[in-house]
Amino acid sequence: MTKTPSIAVYPGTFDPITNGHLDILERSLRMFDKVIVTIAVNQRKTTLFTTDERIKFIQDAMPGMGDRLSFETFDGLIVDFARKHGAGTLVRGLRALADFEYEFQFAHMNRRLAPTVDTVFFMTDERNHYVSSSLVKEVAGLGGDVSGLVPPPVVEALAQKYKDSKK
Repeated sequence: MTKTPSIAVYPGTFDPITNGHLDILERSLRMFDKVIVTIAVNQRKTTLFTTDERIKFIQDAMPGMGDRLSFETFDGLIVDFARKHGAGTLVRGLRALADFEYEFQFAHMNRRLAPTVDTVFFMTDERNHYVSSSLVKEVAGLGGDVSGLVPPPVVEALAQKYKDSKK
């Protein structure tokens, strides 16, 4: 009997990807056969990086994953996306109590909408518990050093974006 591969969905904006996101993704790949990183298309949010740039940052940071890691965009209910792609699990990261309260509500609503789709929470590594994409962008935009918080290509891309915006 052939085992059905376990598929998880890791949704987010990832604008930009942080080392905390990458830690969650690496740990997810230890638990699941395949992880689909879904880049949220949110009309209410203005992103700094294009979807293609964000995907490239993740691909460059996670070489050698082959078909275990894939990327898609979505706009709608994440549980509908998960069911459509045969994923039984949503992956979410938790940094602090405020994240838990927010994610707790969504996990219960998603469970109500799709009882066959579970949510798995990963506690962030202690080195990254205060890091968010928004904070990284704010610090980089003010000329601060974000190396060690995001992959090196993201550090360079942030420096370039903010250098260009000051012209």
